[in-house]
Amino acid sequence: MSNSPDQFFMAHLSQEELNQAVKLHKLYISGQNGGSRAIIKFKNLSGLDLSGVDFSHADFTGSCFIGANLSKGNFASATFFACDMRRANLEKASFVRADFRGAFVAGANLEGANLKSADLREGRMLDNGQSGGQKTIQYSEDGIARTVFTGARMVSTNMSAVRAMSADFSDADLSNVEIQGADLRDVNMEGTNLSHSDLSGADLRGANLKNSILTNANMQSIEKANANFEGAITENTAGLDVDDMDVPLEQRLNLHAQWLGSQGEVGERLDLSGYDMRDYEELRNFTLTAMKAVGANFLNQDFSEIDIQSAVFDESDFRDCKFTKSDLRGSSFREARLSRCNFSNANLAPLMFKNPDGTSRVMPVNMNGATLRYSIMKNAVMAGIRLKGADLSFADFTGADLRKADLTGTNLNGAIFAGANIEGTMLDPDVEIQ
Repeated sequence: MSNSPDQFFMAHLSQEELNQAVKLHKLYISGQNGGSRAIIKFKNLSGLDLSGVDFSHADFTGSCFIGANLSKGNFASATFFACDMRRANLEKASFVRADFRGAFVAGANLEGANLKSADLREGRMLDNGQSGGQKTIQYSEDGIARTVFTGARMVSTNMSAVRAMSADFSDADLSNVEIQGADLRDVNMEGTNLSHSDLSGADLRGANLKNSILTNANMQSIEKANANFEGAITENTAGLDVDDMDVPLEQRLNLHAQWLGSQGEVGERLDLSGYDMRDYEELRNFTLTAMKAVGANFLNQDFSEIDIQSAVFDESDFRDCKFTKSDLRGSSFREARLSRCNFSNANLAPLMFKNPDGTSRVMPVNMNGATLRYSIMKNAVMAGIRLKGADLSFADFTGADLRKADLTGTNLNGAIFAGANIEGTMLDPDVEIQ
């Protein structure tokens, strides 16, 4: 896991010191004697509890909030200029007219937050030098830091009229978001979920929306000159239409159950390869073990607490799906899109088979080459899983069982392995999991 450039050189604020600042700031905003505005610059507030507090108009320039709890707080017109807010809880907090220029908010939870008229443009981060002067901490060669919300959960957030020119929202979940009239010029929204969002009147000139999800998004009166919509998914069918099947889907599902029950003697194996299954929510109510679906679309489906053993889902799109407590033993997800999926407490262990001669064979879960950016694998059983060449950027493996897993060639940038069992895990020679 990477850290903020100066995180370890910042003075760490204690919870008691923070609570005192809250009291003084409360007096300040109410105009009472003895109060003082909260100016907490270049401090480390990682893991602290700021939930429900009123820090409107406070100044946190350059501070670190990794994993902090700011939920339900009032931070209207507050300054988070160049702050590191990775994985912070900002749920249902108010950031109306707040300054997020140059902030790093990757993987944070902003569900239901209010960012109306917030400033999310680029910023240049300054830090107090030891000589008393100022130095520039450069995130890029020119010293400019883009505002980063990659992988952030921003469901139902109010972002109307935000200024977010050149900000990075790649792989973020912005479903059901209000972004009317926003300045989104040159933003990076590659792979972003914008389904059911209102972007009417937004300026998207030069924006990158490659492979984004725009299902039922309101795009009226947008400016889109030079914007990239390659591979973007809309409400139009993204694959074969289920209604065009020669045999109705429900009948095919029943034939699959017969095929499983008879060990292949009657019925027929279910094959949904290439089909768009986004709108068929009843799928989880049927027997899916050993099914096949190569290159299919399952966006935002809920597969929690069901059995899908020994299935083949290679190259399919499962972004934003839920697999919590599911039994996926022996299944294959090679080259699949699994960003923002939730596999908490799922069983991704090998499947054991008995051969006719009494010997046994093992079929591990295969996710080689899959994309699991910002996915949650907390407490999942993943012993022996194949993840060779997978993109695991910012994925959360807290408490997961990864014994003898193959993680060679993977992208582990920002991935979390707190409490994970990595005994015998295969890694590249130059990679070390903390």
